[in-house]
Amino acid sequence: MSQVGSQPEWNANELRQAIKSAGVALWTWIVDDDTFVMDAKAYELWDIPVEQDLTFEHLSAKVHPADRDRVRAAFVATRAIDGPFEIDFRILTTTSDVRWISARGQGNEGDAATKKMTGIFLDVTGRKQAEEGHELLAGEMSHRVKNLLALAAGLTNITSRSTETKEEMAKQLTQRLTALGRAHELVRPLPDGQGNAALLGDMFTVLLAPYDDVGAFAGRIRVAVPRMGLGDKAATSLALVIHELATNSLKYGALSNDTGLLDISGKVVEDDIEIVWSEQGGHTVEPTRSAEGYGSKLLQRTVSGQLKGSIDVSWVEGGVVVTLRLKESQLAA
Repeated sequence: MSQVGSQPEWNANELRQAIKSAGVALWTWIVDDDTFVMDAKAYELWDIPVEQDLTFEHLSAKVHPADRDRVRAAFVATRAIDGPFEIDFRILTTTSDVRWISARGQGNEGDAATKKMTGIFLDVTGRKQAEEGHELLAGEMSHRVKNLLALAAGLTNITSRSTETKEEMAKQLTQRLTALGRAHELVRPLPDGQGNAALLGDMFTVLLAPYDDVGAFAGRIRVAVPRMGLGDKAATSLALVIHELATNSLKYGALSNDTGLLDISGKVVEDDIEIVWSEQGGHTVEPTRSAEGYGSKLLQRTVSGQLKGSIDVSWVEGGVVVTLRLKESQLAA
């Protein structure tokens, strides 16, 4: 590269090297006969063999069907317009992969008599995939927030009917919302085939930890369930179920005294996961208690409606046995 005064002059080799380093592909479209001239990088980018008689129609056939009309209209419109243009679109490679290309050019180069367009192609697949990923994440977050707000409204309504004082309502509602928060914190990517949120065992362990780490409560809760992953929807719903069962146990069952025991076991039964919540050493409770009515409705609604499963509650002397039967496929959703 030579320099005249303060302005550098680039030689042809330096320009070619700069273009190659930037991954830029060059093209020219002769409008009158539809001839398309491209360099080797452009042929590689479009994944087509080098042809002597390449036309705009040849390239159009490679454009993704969803973008084809838009691309043709954009190129045709530039025939009568001097000045720069830019358009992003998808093409299909020979392996049926989708590649994003950005076409940038100059119409007529300021002289309508030339009737040609020149420009560059850039591979912008990485940028487009990142943009799509951000859009999906934003949509997912929006959907999740809406679901949580709807769930919070439902919990507020149910809690208001099952408590007698504002202090009791505030306490129970806070506990239920906190349980949802713990479940949300568990959501994380897992290996393929293991769901996309928390592990089933982790869900029970984390949500029951506050009841098992203080004084006489320590070591009284046993969890032994199949190793499997939970989807984010199932994790949120199951967190409510666990919290309701634990709250009832703390009020009336095994966790209401210093000697009670809570055992959670699970096994695979055909296409279902059967989870047994068994309490021993609690108080004998009448199943018709009014305070339990709304909690029971919440459990039934969550298990049958959101988890598409079933729940069976058996009251026994000094405890209760709750059997959950859930579809394995539903838990991964």
